[in-house]
Amino acid sequence: MHPNTPRTPHTPASDPSPVPRRIDQLLDSYAESHQHPTNKLIHWVCVPAITWCVLVGFYLLPYPEAMGQASGMNWMWIFLAFSLTYYMRLSKPLTMGFLVVVTVCVALIGGYEALYAHTQTLSLGSFAALVFVLAWIGQFIGHRIEGKKPSFLQDLQFLLIGPAWLLHFIYKKWGIRY
Repeated sequence: MHPNTPRTPHTPASDPSPVPRRIDQLLDSYAESHQHPTNKLIHWVCVPAITWCVLVGFYLLPYPEAMGQASGMNWMWIFLAFSLTYYMRLSKPLTMGFLVVVTVCVALIGGYEALYAHTQTLSLGSFAALVFVLAWIGQFIGHRIEGKKPSFLQDLQFLLIGPAWLLHFIYKKWGIRY
């Protein structure tokens, strides 16, 4: 690379190849259908909400006792292991950011369960289902405003790229390479 070529936060100085990394390709492709400011704003609300709801869904799936229910193991941890492996293959720094997001999500799950134990209002599953439906309605409204279909309709892996896309904006703002 020419010495006067500007570096972006996600391009390591030691990377002489002109071929973009897979994470950059995915983020660029995802960004194509996320240009309108209103759609972007909606995604800042709805993507984290959907992420939390998906974790709740896996958390609540029945888990065979023989597989370790007593140890606190459940499908959410298995889903997270696969998701984090996927992220790790794309970008270690984004994986670290996703770990922070996951930690907050898990804390919110525990917090909601504690609240429900005292109030007996809407169960965790019912609340997550309501948030999930409302968040997806928001997403589709955003894409209607955008005038483009959601990325995941082309490729399901974009369901995992949404959180990374939001994180990459934070990383860029803070000057963190991803």
